[in-house]
Amino acid sequence: MGSVVVEGRARAELTGDLDELFREGARRMLAAALEAEVAAHIATHAELVDAHGHRLVVRNGHAPTRTITTGAGQVEVVRPRVDDRRVDAATGERVQFSSVLLPRWCRRSPRWPRCCRCCICMGC
Repeated sequence: MGSVVVEGRARAELTGDLDELFREGARRMLAAALEAEVAAHIATHAELVDAHGHRLVVRNGHAPTRTITTGAGQVEVVRPRVDDRRVDAATGERVQFSSVLLPRWCRRSPRWPRCCRCCICMGC
């Protein structure tokens, strides 16, 4: 039976390519999960409108790119923004959308089981 001998330089290139592939996959999966989470949040509150008939919860572009540490290495993620104009009746303050998958303070990726569970439920 034959064997394949890989030179040191080729092995380093292959490892680097695989690492980049894993990082890109993690970035895409996290981005898709965040987009699905925002779409579900907006769909949940789609019937809420103000006195002029404008929706109270709408998309508002994307936040600046953030670097998140994942199991595959550091990944740059663009988080979708939500303009939530609802007002809490008890406090009188505006309600803000906060992602379960990637809170504002988060610099590390969420636990994969939680993320995968959300992706499966949302159909990502």
